[in-house]
Amino acid sequence: MPARSDTETTHLFADYDPGEWFCELRGRGRAAHTRDIQKRLGALDRAALRKRARDAAKELFNLGITFTVYSEREAIDRILPFDVIPRILTPNDWQQIESGTKQRVAALNQFLHDIYHDEKILKDGIVPEDLVKTNANYREAMKGFRVPQGTYVHVCGTDLVRDEKGRFRVLEDNARTPSGVSYVIENRHLMMRAFPDLADGIPIADVDEYGSHLMRTMQDVSPAGVTDPTVVLLSPGVFNSAYFEHVFLAREMGAQLVEGRDLIVENDKVFMRTTSGRERLHVIYRRIDDDFLDPKVFRPDSLLGVPGLFDAYRRGNVTLANAVGTGVADDKAVYAYMPRIIKYYLGEDPILENVPTYICREADGLQYTLDNLESLVVKPVGESGGYGVVIGPRATKRELRDLRAKLKRNPKNFIAQPMVRLSVSPTLVGRAIEPRHVDLRPFTLTGKSSWVLPGGLTRVALKRGSLIVNSSQGGGSKDTWVLG
Repeated sequence: MPARSDTETTHLFADYDPGEWFCELRGRGRAAHTRDIQKRLGALDRAALRKRARDAAKELFNLGITFTVYSEREAIDRILPFDVIPRILTPNDWQQIESGTKQRVAALNQFLHDIYHDEKILKDGIVPEDLVKTNANYREAMKGFRVPQGTYVHVCGTDLVRDEKGRFRVLEDNARTPSGVSYVIENRHLMMRAFPDLADGIPIADVDEYGSHLMRTMQDVSPAGVTDPTVVLLSPGVFNSAYFEHVFLAREMGAQLVEGRDLIVENDKVFMRTTSGRERLHVIYRRIDDDFLDPKVFRPDSLLGVPGLFDAYRRGNVTLANAVGTGVADDKAVYAYMPRIIKYYLGEDPILENVPTYICREADGLQYTLDNLESLVVKPVGESGGYGVVIGPRATKRELRDLRAKLKRNPKNFIAQPMVRLSVSPTLVGRAIEPRHVDLRPFTLTGKSSWVLPGGLTRVALKRGSLIVNSSQGGGSKDTWVLG
């Protein structure tokens, strides 16, 4: 039989085989909602699809939609690879995700209020006191301070995966300065320009309202008595890996983008320097970690923050979002207690379950991990971006030996989980459509009420067989369609 031409009009998915994995496009109970999309995708010409993908990559570069990868020797700006085959979420999928993330953020806000005030959950032994009080992100200076609306986590990114049975599981919470929402919106714009024919007539939830919802959330938590608050986005500056996102979000919100050097504190009030003089600020959406916010309170060598900012915050003259000290809530060890935290504060079972987690700071958890290293995924609690993760079934004997030594030396620094058989989504790889593992980061905004951006950031592990979806580890992204 002669070789089939790349331009031959055959069904695009003729050779696509998700194998044993749950497929986000073809999975159980999804045919009715994805049938039209599958039919349209399948009818696309393979060569034309690849050309559109190349054009999309060029557009990302020309628009400056990049992130920075820091190596030991240099910092490299890269585009986030974009796959042109969208990830589909059905209405039932989205109902569970939306309600589950709102529930989780509500519990996190109550937990943070409690640990900085009455400490009931610690006194009742639901969460170990030393796990909170010795946490690197616990801020003694926040004790007794009541934040506006009781909201600590104004913007939360909840990382979800789907297992081999199609069940959503929470992998981790990002409650400090979660990033990635700019790619959600830009991916949609890019997809609609490149594939208007694919989306025509299909009811897809809009993502363009994020900026207005984010501004409304910031206004909701302005200091008491302020009716027309001035909101700014505080960035570490152009060398930060997420600087593109900072510029993008400030524009979407209609807010000024500022750096620490643009601000000054006088009489416990914060002002922005402008060409026409100083302007009083009321809400700061900060994309700077706690340690660098105020050299008078945290790191004295920080040049990124604003001297006196924390006192202005404590006196209620300015609101910081997310609140100082929220890092406790996205610690991977605290994550293991989230089902108990939800039950304690809300009296409910989790709508979105955790991945089963073994806490190595506890004797039983450590022993189980040491006994089953070859079958577990071990994560350092203080790292992000996929760094430091050891996947037992794919590790070498030397890697497992080194990990065993680290666990014994500092067990508090690790948790372990069974390897989740992550769902896959069809992905354009070279000339072929192949299954690649994906996760999902929906974004929840909380002020006076909560709102979840429909869809979220779908990250895709572009390397065959890889389970690491992080952009810093070679992952890419997809547009995420929530169907009506």
